[in-house]
Amino acid sequence: MKVIVTGGAGFIGSCFVEKLNRSGEQDIIIVDEAGAAARWGNLAGKQYSACLEKTDFLKQVSAEHFSASVKALFHIGACSSTTEQNADYLKANNLEYSKTLARWALRHGIPFFYASSAATYGDGAQGYSDAEENIPRLRPLNLYGQSKQDFDLWLLENKLTGKVAGWKYFNVFGPNEYHKGDMRSLVLKGYEQVKQGGKLRLFKSYRPDYRDGEQKRDFVYIKDVIDLMWEFYLHPNVKGIFNVGSGTARSWNDLARAIFAALKLPSRIEYIEMPPVLRDKYQYFTEADLNKLKRTGLPYKVTSLEAAVNDYVVNYLEKGAARL
Repeated sequence: MKVIVTGGAGFIGSCFVEKLNRSGEQDIIIVDEAGAAARWGNLAGKQYSACLEKTDFLKQVSAEHFSASVKALFHIGACSSTTEQNADYLKANNLEYSKTLARWALRHGIPFFYASSAATYGDGAQGYSDAEENIPRLRPLNLYGQSKQDFDLWLLENKLTGKVAGWKYFNVFGPNEYHKGDMRSLVLKGYEQVKQGGKLRLFKSYRPDYRDGEQKRDFVYIKDVIDLMWEFYLHPNVKGIFNVGSGTARSWNDLARAIFAALKLPSRIEYIEMPPVLRDKYQYFTEADLNKLKRTGLPYKVTSLEAAVNDYVVNYLEKGAARL
């Protein structure tokens, strides 16, 4: 029986494939976009039975090719760019694609796991609770977040949230994100800045209640994320939409200092102007409410920011961007 991982050559998807391999799973179908050569290195050394381009995969799904041979579908693939402005593309890639796979999986009794996003929370005015009654009140700040919100709403409106498991990922960082361009974490971009120029740049604050660099996010290490995804796989009876973060907001200054500490260098932080296009769409605070996740009883270990950054920098970035 096969496990399907869409976005399997991407950041979270490829790390989860590695987790599946370590746990004895090798009959895996990887699905990803054609022409995304930068991410395919993430699959080096991994075991899988097939690698399909998204269009070919959808044709085989429509032909019911896999229906009797799949034991789980992890739908992690999506356009994850928070600056994408093509609404039609996001609707097709993040909403309609997800609806097609959800309908197919549920029709055949295949456990369906999918990636949502903390971008659905917008400016945080409605808090960060993943309670279902909170979902319709959320107002994302960008089209990417709205596309994820639209799929969550579709599940909710069709009373399907009790039949699937979704994850609202907060600020995930770690190995295998190297191909993501501007969407790479500040750990990676900051590491490159320090190595090249000896200092790290952070956006200034444009709110009087936040000092420069004291804007806060919920940073979560990829290793913690994939361990939790594995627990959901082992417990397919656990359904719903859940936050996946550390549960503790930390400042960009904290993150920067952790990078310098991992490199055993004194901190040198420069505060720069934020591009005007981002200023009214910027999240000054995010923090995952993990109470719903805790009630599931699933084990979930959170690595401290300092320990996670140190592991990433020392064991991966300092070793030539090694992969998980």
